[in-house]
Amino acid sequence: MEPPNPSEQLELPPKYYRIGDIVRYAGLSRQTIHNYTTMGLIREVQWTPGGHRLYDESVFYRLRQIAGLKRTKTITQIRRLFEEQEAPA
Repeated sequence: MEPPNPSEQLELPPKYYRIGDIVRYAGLSRQTIHNYTTMGLIREVQWTPGGHRLYDESVFYRLRQIAGLKRTKTITQIRRLFEEQEAPA
């Protein structure tokens, strides 16, 4: 078998995170993650067979956005802003 060609890009499988992982990496409480999910500020991308929410890597970017926006906006204003950004043009 030949070694892989370094110029060929390997497509890695997506990495999913449970709420506990997000709590550990982002430094937020489990309740905050749950609340943000319930409010639609972040979204789970999948569920485990056992019913656990799974998030992709984009959740960390979104959490940084929320933290920055919370300095000048309310959670309601942030939610509206995200809804406007995600609305079809």
